[in-house]
Amino acid sequence: MTPSTPLASHAPPAPHHDGSPLHVSTQAPALGETVRVRLRVPESFGPLAWVGTRSNPNREPRFDEASVVGAADGWQWWEAAVEVENPVHGYRWLLVGADGRQHWLNQLGLSTVETRDHDDFRLVAHEPAPEWAASSVMYQVFPDRFAKSGAAPFDELRAAGELPEWAIAADWSDPVDPVYPGRSKQLFGGDLDGVREQLDHLTSLGVDLLYLTPVFPARSNHRYDATTFDLVDPLLGGDEALVRLVEAAHARGIRVIGDLTSNHSGDAHEWFRAAQADASAPEREFYFFHPSAGSGSTAGYESWLGVPSLPKFDWSSAELRRRFIEGPDSVVARFLGAPFNLDGWRIDVANMTGRLGSADLNAEVRQTIRRTMLEVKPDTLLLGESTNDAASDFQGDAWHGAMTYTPFTRPLWSWLLEPGSPAGGGLGFALQRVPTFTGGDFHAAHTRFAAGFPWRTRLATMNALDTHDTPRFGTHARTGALPAALGLAVTLPGIPVVWAGDEFGLTGDDGEASRTPMPWGSESSPEVAPVLETYRSLLRLRREHPVLATGGIRWLAVGDDAVAFVRESAEESVLVFAARSGATLSFDDSALGGRSAADVAAPLSGQARVAASAGLVTLETDEAGFAAWSLPGVAAPSWQAGIA
Repeated sequence: MTPSTPLASHAPPAPHHDGSPLHVSTQAPALGETVRVRLRVPESFGPLAWVGTRSNPNREPRFDEASVVGAADGWQWWEAAVEVENPVHGYRWLLVGADGRQHWLNQLGLSTVETRDHDDFRLVAHEPAPEWAASSVMYQVFPDRFAKSGAAPFDELRAAGELPEWAIAADWSDPVDPVYPGRSKQLFGGDLDGVREQLDHLTSLGVDLLYLTPVFPARSNHRYDATTFDLVDPLLGGDEALVRLVEAAHARGIRVIGDLTSNHSGDAHEWFRAAQADASAPEREFYFFHPSAGSGSTAGYESWLGVPSLPKFDWSSAELRRRFIEGPDSVVARFLGAPFNLDGWRIDVANMTGRLGSADLNAEVRQTIRRTMLEVKPDTLLLGESTNDAASDFQGDAWHGAMTYTPFTRPLWSWLLEPGSPAGGGLGFALQRVPTFTGGDFHAAHTRFAAGFPWRTRLATMNALDTHDTPRFGTHARTGALPAALGLAVTLPGIPVVWAGDEFGLTGDDGEASRTPMPWGSESSPEVAPVLETYRSLLRLRREHPVLATGGIRWLAVGDDAVAFVRESAEESVLVFAARSGATLSFDDSALGGRSAADVAAPLSGQARVAASAGLVTLETDEAGFAAWSLPGVAAPSWQAGIA
């Protein structure tokens, strides 16, 4: 099988390895530690003369021979010892048949030709993500549009005629204005106490991680153009409102992460104003001013994508690092500590941070942010936004996971949206149309981009149907596709994400139109209630089955209209079937590893049918949908029985 070839129905199972505890003896190795790794080979693969791993420490290939440590349910288990010689240690498997055949196995799958280091499995010796990250269910809030408390500052200031001069006041029921200046200036008045008052809604969904887009003062509704990082925007209730929100969230078992713009500030930021006013000011070095730009210049500086209101940071400045990201007095540190006690950060435009022309300080910036977090509050999460192929920046040295679109969102849209749907902005499609994928294309694209990440980075990467920067998934979804889409977000490796309003069935053709005020009070309406129930039931599935957070994954079958895989651990496995229309998939019953069709008779979710005959397991549905079944755990040799 090549990575671009769909998994054929009826084909026997292939040798398998992933980064989960079934196959790797430790998830957080130290540099120099010897880790045991295991390969499962089905008996149907044929006799093997040699099996082992090929690593590339210090860019010099090294082979470690494996030996058989057990057999169960038609599978042989091979084990090799691999020393972690570099902070990111890549390896792949080589299988040599008794007849001379050779196969390589890496994160893309099985290959008969030599494979690239880029797609190797990886052992990572950097500090791991907090243990809670992989099991999280995330909810994203855009504060201006989520909820308005009874004492919202917006209402009082509006009545007194004291709203900021840039703001265009709107009532909660007004339509979103997608055209500038309304696009960024229209203000609905949501506040942090409003978020706090709706935490029971998050609890009812099963959410335990709240992601807030920026809360710092700014001159826009999105607040990515901060005017200061020293305080919380008074329009949102100020510092005290953030403290109240985090305390209330923590009391419900919900962690809270904030949003920082490491690539730029706003042009009204106090640092940028000082830099403009005086060419000798220390803040002048915080930005990329052109040599001809003198004091008082309103041009002559670099900005995000040429937008003058978003001047770009120059991270060669030691003073900028000290104030913003380095040490206990930095912005990064301050909001993780008392009284705010945030549980981590999502970093905006992480992919462009520190990069301009020949300059590339991205690694230094991200590593400094993580080092500061480890020093002041180790049990915190660091996510980085990267709208393209993020893998090269996400090898475990800083970011725990990615807010990215290539492994999940884009392939999912191409498979589950109506053909010809507009892509809108924010996904890197500009104003193009979403290409139309088969299930095989979805599988191939997902596998290709996920293969660039170490296993544990995949577990902390966001599985988002959409975000505040994109059209909403439901706007152009195929009929009945929501359960399949959300089911995949919940069951594929990664953190499932709910963008506030999706659970109400909100729509929007681009990132701005998707920032609709929440329609509180409509929860029991005929249009909203079934959507809410879909979210509650599928997110509950994630919370009740830990294997969906940390278990391994084996793909079983892929067709044009449906895909099937199994998440596996020693304690439990979950069989997953997602379809965009009526579909049937079959696979060799040996792929279930000794578990029979009787084991999958009672679905945890969905209405699909399971049948077994002539050595095949068949999954079938009459319409689009999602189904999952609980299976016994994998019978694997104990690690103590392996080599030392």
